[in-house]
Amino acid sequence: MLDHQDVELLAIGAGPANLALAVALEELSPDLAARALVVEQHDDIVWQRGMLLPWSRSQVSFLKDLVTLRNPTSPYSFVNYLHSTGRLDEFINLGTFTPYRLEISGYLAWVARSLTKVRLQHGRRAVAVEPQHGEAGSVDRWLVRFADGSTVSCATLVIGVGRDPHLPTEFAALPRERVVHSTEFVTRIGALDPEGEHRIVVIGGAQSAAEMLWSAHETFPRAKVTMVMRSIGLNGYESSKFTNELFYPSFVDKFNEAQPDARTQLLREMHRTNYAGLSPAMLDNLYHTMYLEKLTGTQRLSMVTMAEVVDSALVDDEVVLTLLDRRTGERSELRCDRVMLGTGFDKRMPTLVRSMAAEVGQEDFAVTRNYRLQLPEAVSARVYLQGVNEATHGIADSLISVLAIRAAEIVADLADADEETVPVVPQRVTELFAEAPQPA
Repeated sequence: MLDHQDVELLAIGAGPANLALAVALEELSPDLAARALVVEQHDDIVWQRGMLLPWSRSQVSFLKDLVTLRNPTSPYSFVNYLHSTGRLDEFINLGTFTPYRLEISGYLAWVARSLTKVRLQHGRRAVAVEPQHGEAGSVDRWLVRFADGSTVSCATLVIGVGRDPHLPTEFAALPRERVVHSTEFVTRIGALDPEGEHRIVVIGGAQSAAEMLWSAHETFPRAKVTMVMRSIGLNGYESSKFTNELFYPSFVDKFNEAQPDARTQLLREMHRTNYAGLSPAMLDNLYHTMYLEKLTGTQRLSMVTMAEVVDSALVDDEVVLTLLDRRTGERSELRCDRVMLGTGFDKRMPTLVRSMAAEVGQEDFAVTRNYRLQLPEAVSARVYLQGVNEATHGIADSLISVLAIRAAEIVADLADADEETVPVVPQRVTELFAEAPQPA
């Protein structure tokens, strides 16, 4: 690994967003692609690493891959991936539009290996972004520092690291080994004794929480697993064809142009389409399992509804959760060994973005329609954000649905580097995020 590199464009994070950008660069701007670098903190490309369960399915059509909506003839399509691996016939025979997550993850790794111009480097965790001052004190480049001590200088920075995990303060008193967020579930649960009589509590009422509940129940046949949720019960995804039209890439313009109150309403009403619902298959699995366990007197799976954790402590090697019943106002204790958090992600901009903004003296900033941060006039170096603009670009911004088109829009904006023709969204991002729904 080089101690220092100079590139034109640096993309941090090799998830779906920046891989889609890398492909768009190769197909639309090959000269810039040859001067671009994507860095990934892990040693491999894995999609939804913490929740990559063998039976889990994507909720998005395979046609919404990294390229097809932008370029149906692209060799980087999911269909071509299946063809290259000899599984196209079998996938067609499945009769589904929604692949297993494992297959999406394999597709992303295949795309990363197939890049011919954009460089990809693994094992590089970015820890800081600093402005580099040119003549007259202007900021014309960014210096990115990595955990291994190396640095990269770039004129354009694209951040696609996703949001930081949301770790509620109510669990701050518990030892690290007793609390597992969904982003690390697969690794952490694999360290537990499969024959142990574990007592596991899952916090949350959406798909990730339900998948952790089901996985723990199936992985540990002697364990008791309990789900604690604020809602009155589990709900299915809102997935009508009318609602799904709001995930079209073309809807981004309508959302972006809407009044603040309208955007707030749209985010609120679309909450169950992604954050607050479960797939029909998961709902059926859980309900039938609970029914059969009650029928046979072998109940290991239970749910506590309309309750929230208000405190936690480790007492005599037991995790003690204090629950508040939202119906009665009464408090009770729930004892367990491990707590699994399906609490989603921090609504704020990622830490890396916030610290970078502070470096140029700006805590609040706007974002253009083409995902470019509007920074102080003295900053000519560019920054683009991927996957964290729900408040101004709609709930699909964090999903695969818009990646192909969004990548093309960013490349087009890069080509227009000397002209400020893209209107800036007047509302401050931080103000809008305060109104955006939080993943449950």
